[in-house]
Amino acid sequence: MKTLVGGAIASVLGFVGLAAWFAEFLHLIAGLVPALLLLGGGLSIYLGFDEVKDSWKQDEQV
Repeated sequence: MKTLVGGAIASVLGFVGLAAWFAEFLHLIAGLVPALLLLGGGLSIYLGFDEVKDSWKQDEQV
């Protein structure tokens, strides 16, 4: 029950904070999206290269 009440209070405070500082929230999102795209792209490149290396090793063994 305490968790439910605490979650409800946190949700209400979060909604009020989002409404009060919506412009700042949009600035945060605008700055965060390019950074996340860069990190996600880098991770995809790394995983793709790792997969290609594994396929080269399998080809050499055959």
